[in-house]
Amino acid sequence: QVQLVESGGGLVQAGGSLRLSCAASGRTSVYAMGWFRQALGKEREFVAAISWSGGNTYYADSVKGRFTISRDNAKNTVYLQMNSLKPEDTAVYYCAKARGSVPFRGPDGYDYWGQGTQVTVSS
Repeated sequence: QVQLVESGGGLVQAGGSLRLSCAASGRTSVYAMGWFRQALGKEREFVAAISWSGGNTYYADSVKGRFTISRDNAKNTVYLQMNSLKPEDTAVYYCAKARGSVPFRGPDGYDYWGQGTQVTVSS
C-alpha cells in the first residue's frame, strides 16, 4: 500500500555531507518514520526516527550531533541530513514507516521499507 524510495546516496570524503531523501507513494503524515543502515557483514541498525508531527526526534548515539532527521508532510518526504561523515558511516541506508505515530528504535516497529541507497565515505 505504501511504497518508499530513497535517494541522495553516493560517494563522499570523510568530513563531507550528504542529504538523503525518502519519498512515499502513499500518505504517511500520520505515522512516525525512521532511518536504518546496514553495513557489509553487519546487522541492520537504527539511525534516527521522527514522530508524525516532526516534533520529536531520536538518534543513535553514534550519529548524535552529526545527523538530522526531518520531514515535510506536505511533500510526503522524509530527509536525513548527514554531516561530518566518517568511514564507519558507510552502509546502505533504508527509510521505513512505523506502525503508528510513535517512533521505534527496533526494526519490528516498522511495516514498510524502502530498497535502500548506498552511502560510501572514503578515508
